[in-house]
Amino acid sequence: MVILALACLSVMPAIALGASKEEKQGKVRKAAQDSLAALYRVQPSARKAVESEAGYAAFSNFGMKILLAGGGSGEGVAVNNKTKAMTYMKMAEVQAGLGMGVKKFQLVWVFENETALNDFITSGWTFGGQATAAAKAGDKGSAYQGAIAVGPGVWLYQLTDKGLAIELTAKGTKYYKDDDLN
Repeated sequence: MVILALACLSVMPAIALGASKEEKQGKVRKAAQDSLAALYRVQPSARKAVESEAGYAAFSNFGMKILLAGGGSGEGVAVNNKTKAMTYMKMAEVQAGLGMGVKKFQLVWVFENETALNDFITSGWTFGGQATAAAKAGDKGSAYQGAIAVGPGVWLYQLTDKGLAIELTAKGTKYYKDDDLN
C-alpha cells in the first residue's frame, strides 16, 4: 500500500508531460503567483516582506500519507528581487509515522540576504523534524507576522486550505533546481 501511495505521487505532477518547456515554465510561474496571492489575502503584511528583501521562493505542493509512510512533491520558483532572475525548482518529501490523508499546501520563503537566497538555489534546503517558532524576532516582527524563522535570514510562510499555518512540519524535505526548466 505504501509503495502504491508513493507511486501515485510520482505520476501526479502539476505539469503536463507533453507540454513544451515554455508551457511548463508558465504553469510553474502561475502556481507561484497563486501562492503569493493566497498569502497576501490571509497575511497582507507579507507583501512588504516578500518584495523588500533579497528574494523569495514560492511553491505549490501536494502530499499524501497512508498508514506508516507518505510523501509529497511540489514545484516553484526562486526570485532574486534585485536582478529579477528566476530559478525554477522542485520539492520532494518523504515522511514516516502513523497517519492518513491528502494535503495541498503552498509555501513562500523569504530571504533577507542574497547569501541565503543563493544557498537555497544552489544547494537546496533539507528539512528534518518539526519546527515551531514565534512570528516575531527583533524589529522584523510586523513584517514577518505569520512566518516561521527556519534559519539565519530565512523565513517561511506555510498556507493550507484553512489559511496560514502556525506550525510547520516538514520531514525529509528537499528543495532543488529543476534542471529541465532552467
